[in-house]
Amino acid sequence: MMALPCNVWRAWHTPAKINLFLEVLRKRDDGFHEIETLMAPIAMYDTLFFSPRTEGNIELASRWATPEGPKRQASRHSLHDDSCLDSTCGSASLSLLGDLPPEQDNLVFRAVSLLKQRAGVEAGAAMRLVKRIPSAAGLGGASSDAACALVAANQGWRLNWPKSRLMELAAELGSDVSFFLGRGPAVCRGRGEQIEPVGRTPRLPVVVARPPAGLSTARVYAHCRPAQTPRRVEPLVEALQHGNLAAMQAAMVNRLQEPAEALSPAAANLARELNGLDVWGRQMSGSGSSYFALCRSTRHAYHVAAQLRARGVELVFVTATINQT
Repeated sequence: MMALPCNVWRAWHTPAKINLFLEVLRKRDDGFHEIETLMAPIAMYDTLFFSPRTEGNIELASRWATPEGPKRQASRHSLHDDSCLDSTCGSASLSLLGDLPPEQDNLVFRAVSLLKQRAGVEAGAAMRLVKRIPSAAGLGGASSDAACALVAANQGWRLNWPKSRLMELAAELGSDVSFFLGRGPAVCRGRGEQIEPVGRTPRLPVVVARPPAGLSTARVYAHCRPAQTPRRVEPLVEALQHGNLAAMQAAMVNRLQEPAEALSPAAANLARELNGLDVWGRQMSGSGSSYFALCRSTRHAYHVAAQLRARGVELVFVTATINQT
């Protein structure tokens, strides 16, 4: 192996996602649920700093970024090379963003450790993770960070593994991790690890809001009943590809929203606040507790965000879907 560029830090920006469609089809024999979902990455980012080390240990330090921090410029080492880093939030306290797991429980640490083991490398890594994506929010922050960590370690250690091999590890790490190795909206099936990109789509302004408390994915799924007559994702994919927002609104669904709102009065309250707003579409993302609203323009999105803050919603982001293929 060539000498590693040790003590050289590279920055990677890791996007969040929203679920425009999420249908639960059945409970599987392995304890997971068979799903069909349409996910879209959004310009709300964590940042992972990665530096290879000659010694074999892996170190990770993580912290929350301050909501009032300056806007960032995209690094040329960004996982998606996207320059739309204008997501903003109000002056909410960091406690509203959720909890950070201990180092060895963090999915970033587990991802790099798994790659190190499977590749049989002796090198180690130092990592710093700056979080902006709220946790336990259905936005995929941990999964996105893990996917980015696989890419960063693959490059930092000069393994040159193809994407297909990284996808195998991603599927082991979590249901949504594989999605974040792609570059745009995709239909995901199975546990979420079977990825079908939908191609280039219009940029959609989005407002994301999270209630004061998160939700456990396992708990929400445990209270979910699979659909007796499942909705089909194809009408929504067609509407998204053509930018038909009216048709999108009719085709959107999240089967986990009802059990999530039954478990979380705060999530149910946020849903009621969104229902009173003039937006193209609205629903919960993933297993919650965040909700999103599709807006007509960026200006409209900032107006919707201001309305939510005026109604007492403290954690609100203005962002947009990422249009890359």
